[in-house]
Amino acid sequence: MPGLNELLRKGDIASSHRPWPRAVVSVEAWHEAIAGLAGGQWLLLGLWGEPDRVHMALRDETDETVAVVTLDCPARRYPSVALHHPPALRLERAARDLFGLEPTGLPDLRGWLDQGNWGVRHPLAAAPDPAPIDKAYAFLPIEGDGLHQIPVGPVHAGIIEPGHFRFTANGETVVRLEERLGYVHKGIEGLMAGATLEAAAKLAARTSGDSTVAYGLAFALAVESALGVEASARAAWLRALMAEMERVANHLGDFGAICNDASFSLIQAHCAVLREKVLRTAQSAFGHRLMRDRIIPGGVTCDIDADGSAAIRTLIADIEALFPALVELYDNTASLQDRTVTTGTVKPHLARQYAPGGYVGRASGRAFDVRRNLAYAPYDKMRFDVPALDAGDVNARVWIRIREIEQSLALIAQLLDGMPQGALAIELPQDRGSCEGLSMVEGFRGDILVWLRLGAGSRIGRCHLRDPSWFQWPLLEAAIEDNIVADFPLCNKSFNCSYSGHDL
Repeated sequence: MPGLNELLRKGDIASSHRPWPRAVVSVEAWHEAIAGLAGGQWLLLGLWGEPDRVHMALRDETDETVAVVTLDCPARRYPSVALHHPPALRLERAARDLFGLEPTGLPDLRGWLDQGNWGVRHPLAAAPDPAPIDKAYAFLPIEGDGLHQIPVGPVHAGIIEPGHFRFTANGETVVRLEERLGYVHKGIEGLMAGATLEAAAKLAARTSGDSTVAYGLAFALAVESALGVEASARAAWLRALMAEMERVANHLGDFGAICNDASFSLIQAHCAVLREKVLRTAQSAFGHRLMRDRIIPGGVTCDIDADGSAAIRTLIADIEALFPALVELYDNTASLQDRTVTTGTVKPHLARQYAPGGYVGRASGRAFDVRRNLAYAPYDKMRFDVPALDAGDVNARVWIRIREIEQSLALIAQLLDGMPQGALAIELPQDRGSCEGLSMVEGFRGDILVWLRLGAGSRIGRCHLRDPSWFQWPLLEAAIEDNIVADFPLCNKSFNCSYSGHDL
């Protein structure tokens, strides 16, 4: 099997794609890429379409090579990756819905994002089909004595986003879970086409509200890579400061919510207070509780002053004073341990195959973090650890969050201590012609990928945003098997996959 660089040399390498290469390859080379994925030589980072071509981003763990391979599809057909590598299945179904690209041999021909409500079929194709798909959706059949189905959602009891979960159970034991998503599809990729950088940046920051900083950063880095420019050092450090505050806020919220789903609301109450302190500090330091729209291509829109720095240092002190007691309470409460230990385990072979990012992967032995493995500024100058465990259960995912909170607090202190001077934003080139950029950023859930092409006037020609949840949602289906139905909320919250980021 050739290496990833050797595979690229068999194709036509795009000269304007940065920072990692992209090559248009033959069908034979596309099959080689599939074989490399199926054999575990490479990992799938993303798969997306255009009206007449399909792209696939790959990573070689041995030397951290990242590349995009492209296959032209003049007949709108291409060899299915999912036929041999299941993590590509939902990505191919989504590209099929949006662009009408038919993966030959696709194991599941049902729609994924398209639920028959769009009014047209294949809305992003060169010539959309005016006939919408049938709204009926056939869930997988069940066979066997004593099996029954439990439908849950898409509307839920809590104030959460919509998703449908179809359980097949034998008594209280879950035999199979099937998810149906797509209810909050917003058409972001369609809205991106032709948008200015300013408008597109706002769309990117609204892909998944709890990761608005991470998405804003990923989009900005992709634009800057395409244009061949870099933000100032101060802007990079401010971006990282916001990203770590976002990470702490979300991990605190998740830690409390997981405990609450195990009927231990005391920890949730305290975590909610700490999370609120993070959000109020963000408001004080950056003028917005979620720090939305503070990161733009070229830099940031706001600076931090002495009062803001002091507020963040006070926040760190408050969390460091209160958080250890909550961790000790979690660790020493037998009723909590009974609910979380060995519950919702992700099997090691699935973690290797799907290569999930974030706490899902790191709780299952996959110590991958974009900030370290594919480091971007300023993390290439930061000191931090990437915690990893191999139990793969709810408890492990809780402990990864705990350790990441501790690491992020230390990173925030480093960022405040070493904050460089400099401009907040640079002036971007007005028109570089057609150019392409790819970025990866570590959000609180894991790696976010953004690929884009800029056209005349630096307007968006095509932009694809891939949430870490694409490779986590399928693992939730597997993790709940052989657990009881009542443990699903606990498993689901320990994953905390994004509906909005997935549905785009």
